Amino acid sequence: MTLRLLLLFHLLFSVNAYQCIQFSQQHELTSPQQSRAGAVERPVALSPTPTLRARPTSVYRPRSYEALNHARQRSLHDRECYALEWDLIETLGPDIEDLHTLAQLARMSGNAYALPGMKRWYEMDPSWNVSFPVGWEDTQDGFRGHVFISSDNSTVVLSIKGTTVQGPTSKRDKFNDNLLFSCCCALVDLSWIFKTVCKCFSPNWKCDDACLSEALIEDSLFYSIGVNLVNDLLTLYPTSNIWLVGHSLGGALASLLGSTYGLPAVAFESPGERLAAHRLHLPLPPPSPSPYSNSNSNTSSSFLPYVPITHVYHNSDPIPQGTCTGFTSPCFQAGYALETKCHLGKSIVLDTVGKLGWRVDIRRHVIRDVITKVLEADGVVWGDEEEGREVPEAKEEVDCVDCFKWEFGVFN
Repeated sequence: MTLRLLLLFHLLFSVNAYQCIQFSQQHELTSPQQSRAGAVERPVALSPTPTLRARPTSVYRPRSYEALNHARQRSLHDRECYALEWDLIETLGPDIEDLHTLAQLARMSGNAYALPGMKRWYEMDPSWNVSFPVGWEDTQDGFRGHVFISSDNSTVVLSIKGTTVQGPTSKRDKFNDNLLFSCCCALVDLSWIFKTVCKCFSPNWKCDDACLSEALIEDSLFYSIGVNLVNDLLTLYPTSNIWLVGHSLGGALASLLGSTYGLPAVAFESPGERLAAHRLHLPLPPPSPSPYSNSNSNTSSSFLPYVPITHVYHNSDPIPQGTCTGFTSPCFQAGYALETKCHLGKSIVLDTVGKLGWRVDIRRHVIRDVITKVLEADGVVWGDEEEGREVPEAKEEVDCVDCFKWEFGVFN
């Protein structure tokens, strides 16, 4: 109810004029100069600048959200497949080939971890200075983020917080991580028997699919909370372009929710969430490519579902590559079972190993490095200059396999 009231208040009192996604009025923007405590010293008026670039995007959306929920429930509880009707529609999505747009979306993702005025708050383009937090009322609640809204409500961006290692939400963050991104209940090996997040495993690396699905549908899990939030946004902004973004766990949740509703999503440094989508019994659209795709590859003919999801990560981060595993890994030592690597949609992989000379290191996972040292790095060309690309081409991960040592079926 609190979220609905906040959204309604903003809907009623947002009055600045706006055309497309480039603004024509000045906005009051807090100065990037901050005190040591992170408090803003004074506001300054900045001239308007072009902000996020959008481009025509084809998305599949369920003809009826009620039918989608019905199909998912039948799959979950009755193990029945239900033919869902999808509509291929045209909308405006973020221009994932524009480096500035990606950097601004990454800043929004970083801001999901903080409140305005805090040291970790990233300044945005003037057009996107207006936002409000969601999920911060309860200090123990792990699902947090921000909603950024354009002046005339034409574009709404939901940014979802990722994992906080130390803080009031850490316990719930880790629980969701280990349930979504482990092969089976976070049973990495026998030494983890007391760290598991469910009891769906059997001897000889066997895992019960039905048990896992039941574990993933609890109302307290972040995905279920996100469904309620997106439903509120769709109700209050029925004609707006709604985008989802996030970093790490937050990016994976943005992807899962975007796949559910057919909303464009951009995820930064996220673990593989394709297996989680299967376990959540998400009805996914057919593998039809977008007519606006400029890809010359043959990946569009794959059997992967066409969802408007873009993953952005660099190859110095082991988490999105599913390599932060094994007894000596920092993920293992900290109690995180981040074993999956296969992503929905398409992925843009930035070569920080080759272009920056970085080593693969878990410390490169933080959103700060992604923003300041990768996406906003001076003098680094990430894409193909001959093709005029600022970033590498987004591609499907067509040959990806998760959890090959496990056998999944009905065992319990």
